[in-house]
Amino acid sequence: MTIRIGNAPCSWGVEFADDARNPSWKSVLSDCAKAGYKGIELGPVGYMPEDPAELGDALAEHELELIGGVVFRAYHDPNAWDDVLDATHRTARALKAHGAEHLVLIDSISPRRAPTAGRAAEAEQMDKAEWTAYRDRIAETARIGTEEYGLTVGIHAHAAGFMDFEPELERLLDEVDDKILKICFDTGHHSYAGFDPVAFMKRHVDRISYMPFKDINPTVKADVIASRAGFYDACGQGIFCNLGDGDVDFSAVRQVLLDAEFTGWCTVEQDCDPTLDPDPVGDARKNREYLESIGFKDRKSVV
Repeated sequence: MTIRIGNAPCSWGVEFADDARNPSWKSVLSDCAKAGYKGIELGPVGYMPEDPAELGDALAEHELELIGGVVFRAYHDPNAWDDVLDATHRTARALKAHGAEHLVLIDSISPRRAPTAGRAAEAEQMDKAEWTAYRDRIAETARIGTEEYGLTVGIHAHAAGFMDFEPELERLLDEVDDKILKICFDTGHHSYAGFDPVAFMKRHVDRISYMPFKDINPTVKADVIASRAGFYDACGQGIFCNLGDGDVDFSAVRQVLLDAEFTGWCTVEQDCDPTLDPDPVGDARKNREYLESIGFKDRKSVV
């Protein structure tokens, strides 16, 4: 079985393309390669150049493959549909231009859900009409990515959005055809939501097309849930720790993937606050070394 290990700009604190705190895209590519990775995500569309020649030359210079990209938009807001579609097409075009495979859909943070991140029992639920429209917006972008661009599209549950907790993820999977929508399964967000990522993987591994590897500091998780801290405040407090230092059992994750003969990319993601003097290169290197120590072999090696 072949598993590739990549990284993503969010590990350098890049969450929004126009954030003045972002490191330069060229430095992120350089750092990623120096840390020993052979693949990287696009990051928020507009962060890296949308000119295929410019980005292609830079990827080649650092011997990096583009893995995929994320549409992190307000699917929960019907008034944001034009923005969702714009991000979908721009991201998909960039991925197709560089031979990347994975288009990831994330419902962005909602003020209605932010205070109950990690508190499934307290979270506001959509009524039937709102849910149906919401589901259909996700399904339409999945169709666009699959049918118009030939990409593999995965839904990614994310803290503080309306696609956060396991029951709503299960509901979406039941209602949208698996021919157009797979699962981009983030181990850390599933733990943050209060559910067991390994148990979910065992039930749904055949539909998982792509995996972000993220770990959760259980002490910080308990604190931010109790204080109702916002998602980015939680990142600033270090909720996403180095792999192996948190509550996700990555040896068990690996075994589920082995048993399913999973092939493809798994991407290290350690969201951080760029203003708090993080060490993204050091963390990226430690995360890669940890994964190799438990049997994940990078660079097109057989696991």
